[in-house]
Amino acid sequence: MTSREIRIGIVGSGFMGRTYAETTTKYNHHARLIAVAGGTRAAGLASDYGVDLEPSVKDLMARDDVDAVILTPPESVHLEHTRMAAASGKHVLTEKPMAPDVAQSRAMIDTCRDAGVTLMVVQSQRYRVVHQRARRLLDEECIGEVWQVRHWSNFPIEWSVPVIRDRPWYADPEGGLFLGQCVHNFDMMRWLVGSEACQVYACVSSHGDHGLPNLSVMAQVEFESGAIGQLWVCLELPGTAFPQSQFHSQVVGSKGLLDLDGYTHLDMAVDGTWQRIWEQPDFDPLDPMDPVRLESYTAQNQAFIDSILEGRPPPVTGEDGRAAVELCQASLLSARRGKAIALPL
Repeated sequence: MTSREIRIGIVGSGFMGRTYAETTTKYNHHARLIAVAGGTRAAGLASDYGVDLEPSVKDLMARDDVDAVILTPPESVHLEHTRMAAASGKHVLTEKPMAPDVAQSRAMIDTCRDAGVTLMVVQSQRYRVVHQRARRLLDEECIGEVWQVRHWSNFPIEWSVPVIRDRPWYADPEGGLFLGQCVHNFDMMRWLVGSEACQVYACVSSHGDHGLPNLSVMAQVEFESGAIGQLWVCLELPGTAFPQSQFHSQVVGSKGLLDLDGYTHLDMAVDGTWQRIWEQPDFDPLDPMDPVRLESYTAQNQAFIDSILEGRPPPVTGEDGRAAVELCQASLLSARRGKAIALPL
């Protein structure tokens, strides 16, 4: 076991900044939080965890005792911050969405590749135990070749309005809450299928009198493997949500079926019989200190740390982040043009 540690700086001091401060200091191995910069709550966050407060992101990036940074601000500044980090020789874990568009995503990939630093993109849903176990079943070919995947996330409008109020950039019609949510969904579809998407046809709209853009999407996705997928996201349900609908997937394989939700369960059917594989313990997704919620972030961060220490690519690469952004961008383009969009863009 290595005795080396990765010294980390966090950019941003909101909900996710506190999430990563908690995992880095209390749960991750071979890592130490050094400093925090950015946001009105940065002083409080630095004080709570007994680390340095830097007056600017530039000052944080200039520190010789920081090996890697975790970026939590809006995606509009991810490229700028990534360029600063790479120029200083620092590895990057960036929150999703990776960037507002494919062009900036590719620029981030190129920047880190040219500087020889690691770039990993947050996809915390991959690290929920439900999804880790589902991936293991797929890798072991328990249900055979993946033919189809259906995936949906549904939330009431009473959830979306305060989220957008607290994060006003989520009201951007070119990305917004649609991009912030759907990068999770599209990434999960790609990951479960194990293939790149080659075409998407989508309808994107909003209903009601809330005035918020792009809160509902239905998309059909064709994959290079020949598998097909269907995505349904609605962030404006009236009053409540359907049961087990926050992050639900169904997978059709050549030998069996999977039914799973990131917040509740994993079931498998082979030879016509369903069996419960895993039940997710309850947790509060809005509590940054909930230890069950933090399990996926701890595992994700550890994967980032270990990839640096072991000199190997991270499990969620810049190309993964770009692909999720691309599917979102292509969906909006498909909805506006009224036709299927071939990938890559």
